Amino acid sequence: MSLSKPNRSAATLTTTRVEAAPISGICVTCLDGCEGPCEIGRSALKGREMIYPQPFGKITAGSDKEYPADFSHFSIQGTCVGAVGVEADPDVATFPAVDCATELGADGGIKLDFPVFTGAVGSTDIARINWEDMAVGAAISGVIIIAGENICGMDPQAEFSNGKISKSPEMERRVNAFKQWHDGKGGIIVQANVEDTKLGVPEYVIEKLGVEIFELKWGQGAKDIGGEVKLRSIERALQLKERGYIVLPDPTNPAAQQAFKLGGISEFERHSRLGMVDEEAFYKEAERLRSLGAKYVTLKTGAYRAADLARAIKYSSEAKIDLLTIDGAGGGTGMSPWRMMCEWGIPTVQLECLTYQMCERLKAKGAYIPPIAIAGGLSLEDHLFKAIALGAPYVKAICLGRALMTATMVGKTHGKLMAEKMELEGEDVEEGYQRLFAVGAELKERFGSDFAKLPPGAIGMYSYIDRMHQGLQQLMAGARKFALQHIDRNDLVALTREAADVSGIPYVMEQDLEEIDKILG
Repeated sequence: MSLSKPNRSAATLTTTRVEAAPISGICVTCLDGCEGPCEIGRSALKGREMIYPQPFGKITAGSDKEYPADFSHFSIQGTCVGAVGVEADPDVATFPAVDCATELGADGGIKLDFPVFTGAVGSTDIARINWEDMAVGAAISGVIIIAGENICGMDPQAEFSNGKISKSPEMERRVNAFKQWHDGKGGIIVQANVEDTKLGVPEYVIEKLGVEIFELKWGQGAKDIGGEVKLRSIERALQLKERGYIVLPDPTNPAAQQAFKLGGISEFERHSRLGMVDEEAFYKEAERLRSLGAKYVTLKTGAYRAADLARAIKYSSEAKIDLLTIDGAGGGTGMSPWRMMCEWGIPTVQLECLTYQMCERLKAKGAYIPPIAIAGGLSLEDHLFKAIALGAPYVKAICLGRALMTATMVGKTHGKLMAEKMELEGEDVEEGYQRLFAVGAELKERFGSDFAKLPPGAIGMYSYIDRMHQGLQQLMAGARKFALQHIDRNDLVALTREAADVSGIPYVMEQDLEEIDKILG
């Protein structure tokens, strides 16, 4: 059985004419004269443009590969006995009493009302367009938003001095959008890659914009190369090449200029460089960021081979990193090469199980274990419970990349439609939002006259988190765990032998054997 679906996908706007051969993905009968709606056929015309999900700037994309073990292969254990974290009294141990708050940071100083945060919302068009809604949504939800790589370098209005960023209106907009609504819980993290470091982004955002949490980036689950975006004009391509980015095809090449002029190519690609991890350099950079004024330093790594995961955990332990985010294959992206997204890296479940094993080894030596977050294809409250349980007690939060953006975009879309309707009918838009969103009246009561300033996408994101909050409370109450820190691996059972072998979680027919013997005598 093939786990992949090559040569056709909604992500690349491609399909096959007839049933596809399972391995190649090519039509069982490839017809001479066919216009070629498949990925091969489209590549015959548009070449390298077909590597990426489309249409760029308007979508996020997620891998459609099926893995031998995923979170659906585990079930959450419930019990009818006792309560952990509160008094075992039916009038006390109710599901609304469940505490879903969490703490990050080596000192526990980063407080979150709910254990989720956004993926890196970086320099793609879809990230830029939806930033304000997401930033405000994170702020009013008491969670974290991450400003991703290349924001300053991609800012058309950015100013530089001696090759270093001196002003970025776009980065200022992003930081201010969050800070205006931040009430103490959650936070904003700014992330840096190779180009960001060369351009002096850490110094700029920490010293001039007052950012307290800074993230070093090794990679992400959607790809094992640097970030990329598409550029629609040759002027923009030339600007970014001058700023030090890799731009393909080379916009200074006359042949590329002619191809763009004639329409043979319709876009250029901006690529970031590969980071080169070195242990001592990593420690020095973490200390340098702290010396600049960063209160917390975090690390984001991808679905690399197991030895690289060991490096990430060990180096984070030695450097006393405040949060280590581990992003598994099978997640999503604003723009990554489609086949790479589907066919590289360690899937989230397997990666988290390796993480648990490695943390256990370091813990046995008395080492510091940083708070860990898991990412990679997660979207709902059962995913949160399972991911926290599978990596307990080390996993403290979950990164929801595409999911939080989806809720934001849907809220924004319906908010716009409602505003147009209310304005057309001469009615109050605020009342329309309260009618549209289940949490509208609650937020109106909370913010009063400022409710009118809330972007509808932010309300959508808040509403989605509110739904997950109650859903997670219900699951935790069923497991009789009344605070997040009480969730453990014993709260899961494996439904398949594969999942049991990968995780060490008992197979469903082999659970509780000792306790059963005691009960039955």
